[in-house]
Amino acid sequence: MARKKKAAPQPTAEAILALVEESLDEDKADDVKVVPLAGKSDIADYMVVASGTSSRRLDSITEHLIARLKTAGVKDTHAEGRRSGEWVLVDAGDVIVHLFRPESREHYAIEKLWEAEFVDRTSQESVPA
Repeated sequence: MARKKKAAPQPTAEAILALVEESLDEDKADDVKVVPLAGKSDIADYMVVASGTSSRRLDSITEHLIARLKTAGVKDTHAEGRRSGEWVLVDAGDVIVHLFRPESREHYAIEKLWEAEFVDRTSQESVPA
């Protein structure tokens, strides 16, 4: 009777983040920013935002990142938006990676959304994010 292989555990959010940062550094992604989301959002523990100078470069960064994540055992890793060549989202579970062309990144400015003040509707006071 053949034994079933036990699935390797999913890497921690911190391990995935380190792998993402290493991959982006190797591929020379520009202006890499990490936004901690733990306690602010349930979608992920970290959001990483980076830029690539061309659609071809974004695709190359994305391809390499997905391959590294899958090799490391990050389950259900996938990318969205690759056809647009302007903004690619790589979902690595506890880490979400946004890869932009510089013009699109400036336009959407998603990392700034997490830095802005917000209003606490229960007290009507401004609260820093």
